Amino acid sequence: MDATLVRIGIPAIALALSALFVAATWRTGDGLPPAARRRRTILAGAGVAIWLAAQAAAALSGWLGRFDRRPPPLVIWFGSMLIMTLVLAWSRFGRRFADKLPFVALIGFQAFRLPLELVMHRAAVAGIMPNVMSFTGYNFDIVSGATALPLALYAWRRPLPRPLIALWNVTGQILLIAIVIIAFAATPVFRAFGDDQLNTWVTEFPYVWIAVMVAAALFGHVVTLRKLLAERRAKVTPAAAAATS
Repeated sequence: MDATLVRIGIPAIALALSALFVAATWRTGDGLPPAARRRRTILAGAGVAIWLAAQAAAALSGWLGRFDRRPPPLVIWFGSMLIMTLVLAWSRFGRRFADKLPFVALIGFQAFRLPLELVMHRAAVAGIMPNVMSFTGYNFDIVSGATALPLALYAWRRPLPRPLIALWNVTGQILLIAIVIIAFAATPVFRAFGDDQLNTWVTEFPYVWIAVMVAAALFGHVVTLRKLLAERRAKVTPAAAAATS
């Protein structure tokens, strides 16, 4: 039962986030010429589909699980994913997300990390994933998901203090970085937690799609940071102009 839940849950969350990304791309294209908005959304959808297919192919071919190679393919694959996500989030594309989406959306969508952590816990129980990657081990990223929804609901009713949003955003980033480090430390390359806690499940299909969750969380945190910085600059500029006049 646990294994079935994990096998369905991981791809279900990944596909839901992929669809949400495409929908958000359309939403943030508001104000662009209709043709540009459609092209932007189609390219986003095609890019996500190609990325999902590439991950599946890398896992199903066995290439991703070749830990005997140096550097291991997992490092190349995950490193390139992180770089791609950061570049996209800091690009003009990511800027439209920061400009067009409210904090309630940017915070609320991170609630997906709660069901993800529950599925990952079942993966640990089923012996699919090492326990150190669950909240019963060293993964406390469930805090990000558990706090995202109530914080977003509060933001929907009244403005949130920006320092609180910044604190939550930084905390979520730290927890995300922590689990990524734990995941790599548990691979056969480092074996930091022993041979009975090896992380190889992320090289298998459909579990390889957990990278979608990591990319989504990282993208969301960077976009939220950009929105906070943009609001701060918008407040500082009028104040500076008034001081010099």
